[in-house]
Amino acid sequence: MSVRSKSSKAWLNEHVNDHYVHLAQKEGYRARAAYKLLEINEKDKLIRPGTVLADLGSAPGSWSQVAAQLAGSSGQVFALDILPMDAVEGVSFIQGDFREEAVLAEFERLLGGRPLDLVICDMAPNMSGNAVTDQARSFYLCELALDFAANHLKTGGNFLVKVFQGAGYQEYAAAMREVFASVQTRKPNASRNRSSEIYLLGKNKR
Repeated sequence: MSVRSKSSKAWLNEHVNDHYVHLAQKEGYRARAAYKLLEINEKDKLIRPGTVLADLGSAPGSWSQVAAQLAGSSGQVFALDILPMDAVEGVSFIQGDFREEAVLAEFERLLGGRPLDLVICDMAPNMSGNAVTDQARSFYLCELALDFAANHLKTGGNFLVKVFQGAGYQEYAAAMREVFASVQTRKPNASRNRSSEIYLLGKNKR
C-alpha cells in the first residue's frame, strides 16, 4: 500500500478538522465553498429574490444551492459545467463546455432573451502540479468566464470570479476594469489562509 505524502496527510487532517466542512455536512451543502459565496453575498448583496444568474463551473453544486435559496422562486439560476451535477431544486443545469456553440445555444434558449443580473464562477482547472502551467490554465478559464459575462450580463450587472494571485493577476484585473465600473477583491473567511485564491468582484457592467 502506498504511503501518503506529508502534504496529503496535512490536507486530510485539515479537511477532517475543518469547521466549514462540518458545517456544510450539517447544513446540507455539497461543499465548504458554499460559505464563501454566503459571506460575499452578505457583504455585497449580489443575489436577492428575483435575481437571474449563471453559475459557471458549477459542480458539485454548492454555489448553485446557495444561489437558488437566495434568488427564490421569483429568480432563476442557470448552472453550467463539463462535469455531471446532481439536480438542485430551482436550478436549470446544462452539462457541457460553455465555449461550444451547442451548449451556448441551449443556455440562450433557456434564458429566453432575459439578460443576466449576475455571473458567478468558482472554477479551477485540473491541477497538474506545475505552478506555471496551473496558473496559466486558471487564467484561461477566468478569461472565458469574463467573456461570457461581458456577452450575457445586462448593463449594470455584476460578475464574481475566483482567481489565483500570481502571474497574470494584474492583467486580468485590468481586463475586468474595462468591462465593469469597479473591480474589488474579496477574501472570505471560508477561503483558507494558505491559499492564493481570491475573488474579484466586477460591479456595474458598462
